[in-house]
Amino acid sequence: MIKNFVRGSALSLALALVPLISCPAAQAAPAPEVTTLADAVGLVKVTEEDRTGYTRSKFKHWNGGDDAGDGCNTRNEVLLAEAVVAPTVESGCKIVGGTWVSYYDGQEVTSAGALDIDHMVPLAEAWDSGASAWTAVRREAYANDQGADVSLVAVTARTNRRKSDQDPADYMPPSPDAQCRYVGEWVATKLRWQLTADGRELEALKVYAEGPCEDTIVRYTPAA
Repeated sequence: MIKNFVRGSALSLALALVPLISCPAAQAAPAPEVTTLADAVGLVKVTEEDRTGYTRSKFKHWNGGDDAGDGCNTRNEVLLAEAVVAPTVESGCKIVGGTWVSYYDGQEVTSAGALDIDHMVPLAEAWDSGASAWTAVRREAYANDQGADVSLVAVTARTNRRKSDQDPADYMPPSPDAQCRYVGEWVATKLRWQLTADGRELEALKVYAEGPCEDTIVRYTPAA
């Protein structure tokens, strides 16, 4: 009888542990890939670009952002995340006050309305580089990507509009101190979303990777 009790207790304990064993905790976020800029550039595939069929409306933005309960869209969530002096958030996610530093040109900005949220790799460039084959859902995810700090960046409207849809073969930030960071974040975004580069773009990236930006480190996590 004692043996049966022991066996029954052991069985009960084993059954109690089954959910713990068979239902593991949520997986931790994957660790980012970390590599030199030169090696990262070498991972970017080269293809010809094709803008056929592109319209900006094929990338839905700005959507409700990462926090559905904060009442802010993606643009405002990025502004709040990048403020160096926190603004006041009023009803309807109206942003009042605050301070930002636009790293493209080193300008300090104290009005959210003077800032654009730049897609590090512009939407048109993403389309050319592989996004034309994506679903509408994936393009929306790209256009509102807050899963990587480098995908969206608050910069002065002036510098963003000068950049337009150009790649590093034709545009670099006006501040020399920003250029290596910019190239690293451009490549990180291309790798995160498995986007390609054309020949001129790749050669421009190599010039920076093998020259003034050879010490730049690239960190990226592939998008789901």
